[in-house]
This record gives sequence, C-alpha cells and structure tokens, in this order.
Amino acid sequence: MQVSKDGVTVDLTGASWVKSSKSGPYSDNCVEVTGLDGQLIAVRDSKNPDGAVLAFTPGEWDAFVEGAQGGEFNRAK
Repeated sequence: MQVSKDGVTVDLTGASWVKSSKSGPYSDNCVEVTGLDGQLIAVRDSKNPDGAVLAFTPGEWDAFVEGAQGGEFNRAK
C-alpha cells in the first residue's frame, strides 16, 4: 500500500507503526502512527490495519499535536 500527500508518495510496506501511549490494554479506540522517511506522517485505526490511512506533512502533524496538547480540541462541557 502507498500513501500520497502534496505530490509525495511513500510506500507503507515495512512501516513501523506505534500505538498511542494513551491507549490502554483494554481500549478499542486506538490509533497507530508512523513517520514515513521524514516526508509524511501516517495515521491508521489499529483495529483495521488494512483500512484507510490518513497522511500529514510534518508541519500539519506538528500543528495538530500542539493543538491537542494545548486543549484546542477539548469537547465543551
């Protein structure tokens, strides 16, 4: 399988996927992430490793992580 973003195409064969450190042993809501040759970051559902993959540029990924850490995506109570 390959993933493409902004004219960059990277092969996912042999990618080393890492499950979120926030995933517990009994959680079924997990994602996995891999860095692809420093060009793209890919995210997939750990329950469906052959399913859809989202691809992000390093800048997009950094913006997402900063937003998540800063509470930007917290649900309103």
